[in-house]
Amino acid sequence: MVQLTFYGGVKEIGGNKILLEDHDTRIFLDFGMSFSRRGRFFEEFLNPRTANGIGDFLAMGLLPDIPGVYRDDLLIHHGRPPEEPTIDAVVLSHAHADHANYISFLHKDIPVHCSRTCHRIITAVAEQSQRDIEHEVLDYRRRPIKKTDRGVPPVKRTFKLFDNHDRLRIGSLELEPIQVDHSVPGAFGFLIHTSEGTVVYTGDLRSHGLHANLTTEFMTKAKAARPIAMITEGTRIDRGRTGESEHTVYQKSKQEIAACTDLSLVDFNFKDVDRFTTFYRIAKDLDKTLVISFKHACFLEQYHHDTSLGVPHTIDDHIMLLKPKRMSGTYNVDDYHDDYIRRRLSYPNILTADDITTHPCQYIVVLNFWYFNTLIDLHPKHGTYIHSLSEPFNEEMEVSYNRMMQWIQFFNLHYVQAHCSGHINGADLRNLIRTIRPKRLFPIHTEHPGMIRLPIKTTRVQEGKLYKL
Repeated sequence: MVQLTFYGGVKEIGGNKILLEDHDTRIFLDFGMSFSRRGRFFEEFLNPRTANGIGDFLAMGLLPDIPGVYRDDLLIHHGRPPEEPTIDAVVLSHAHADHANYISFLHKDIPVHCSRTCHRIITAVAEQSQRDIEHEVLDYRRRPIKKTDRGVPPVKRTFKLFDNHDRLRIGSLELEPIQVDHSVPGAFGFLIHTSEGTVVYTGDLRSHGLHANLTTEFMTKAKAARPIAMITEGTRIDRGRTGESEHTVYQKSKQEIAACTDLSLVDFNFKDVDRFTTFYRIAKDLDKTLVISFKHACFLEQYHHDTSLGVPHTIDDHIMLLKPKRMSGTYNVDDYHDDYIRRRLSYPNILTADDITTHPCQYIVVLNFWYFNTLIDLHPKHGTYIHSLSEPFNEEMEVSYNRMMQWIQFFNLHYVQAHCSGHINGADLRNLIRTIRPKRLFPIHTEHPGMIRLPIKTTRVQEGKLYKL
């Protein structure tokens, strides 16, 4: 008997935690952070208490209270005895936090299956992030951390890496991972061959990116499997076709940057290798230099080692690294204590804000909002700022957006919105579902599960409820 239980992604975007059981085999499809649920109770300066271990997460419903899932150290710290794992594996669709981050809490003996590219992204995140209890996917420190633990290496998780169309055997299940187009590389959907038939899991995908052919291939393979059920994302089920594409981002951004007579600034998610490629291509086309941060370099170097992505190394002729001001504010080598910066200080293509102000028109600076205080050093006079991210869709994002616009107006920057979503639109999603034609549909990762409206048996999922297939 095959059973599904949804512990996240229900009437929300992200937070996917899907338990699939087939006889004695139990796997989770993703184990992500729910931004919406976390945002109900916490914000930038009000966070779950690390000192309370897993306690705040269980108490506030950020994690489901499931036996045989969580780390020994967290259970003991919470006053519970350790438990043997009852889950055979986590199958991770891609490296976005709303699918991956709460693997941080899982028992070390639960292996994580993911693509090689996905693992590279997780490695880059770990290199340039400050460790905390919600960001310990790759490995973790035992809690509570004691003074005597200094120098004790973190506990490493077991990752089992796959490539496109590999066959994975987990207990009674055989899984076929098929790469899809998304806003992060190494994203996969899955055909899960169970004792009752094939279950399709889309993960996150789209049909309008640079690699839409991958999603088309996934759709073809899923249709041929004649699935008994399909678990699909529906982030933008309420949106029609907009004509957006990575090519339109390229065209619009190139036109704006070419017309700019001062400094050009852009912001995009650096996990998005397609978006990096777009702005790198613009820099080369216009004979400019793309300036990235040391944090960005962690991702770019991981991507460069993945030859299938075809991206340059950090020391490419059209790329430079912006050295941040720290400590003394004088760029002294002793100011930098982060390993990810120190190991790159010898690179030949490092510059400072002062260097940029000498010939600002020569540069395209990738500048995240959280580092907007760098504008004080760059002091652009009539520059252009391209916001290549989604527009705000909740109250917290709206507050940050409004604050960002204050900076834009203060420095008299020309604001441009140029973005292409990582998620499939409603029209394309309905076509995907009609083509695959599962016997039963489970829409998740959406705030509008009732909007699909197709002549297919569709289940309005309830969190924590068990569904037999």
